[in-house]
Amino acid sequence: MRAAPILLIAATMLAGCAEQPPATRSAQAEAKYQQLLAGRAAGSPVSCLPHYQSDDMVTIDNSTVAFKSGATVYVNHLIGECQGLTSGFYTLVTRSTGSGLCHGDIADVRDVRTGMIIGACAMGDFVPYKRS
Repeated sequence: MRAAPILLIAATMLAGCAEQPPATRSAQAEAKYQQLLAGRAAGSPVSCLPHYQSDDMVTIDNSTVAFKSGATVYVNHLIGECQGLTSGFYTLVTRSTGSGLCHGDIADVRDVRTGMIIGACAMGDFVPYKRS
């Protein structure tokens, strides 16, 4: 009889640890996302993006960024939300632990005018989208 309440508490705690889906995008962000991925099909997620240029990053919303690499677009749903990315006053500055950018690497949100860090989040997996 005592095991049932303990199992219920454990199940509730584990459910809270599950990865939450990205927040609902604004209509403008959704249009930008759809335009970027038009005519492309998703591939299997990869944990690292070995080569990228920071100039090739496209901010979709505070939870989603994309990296253009040749004909492929890699979409990353950030772990956590990087507040302010869509304002135009802040940018995402990544710190990688190895070569390239990988799942779990920290991304700072910096004020482009002052260079001050105003927040942080982490990179998720990278989903490649290629022309179909």
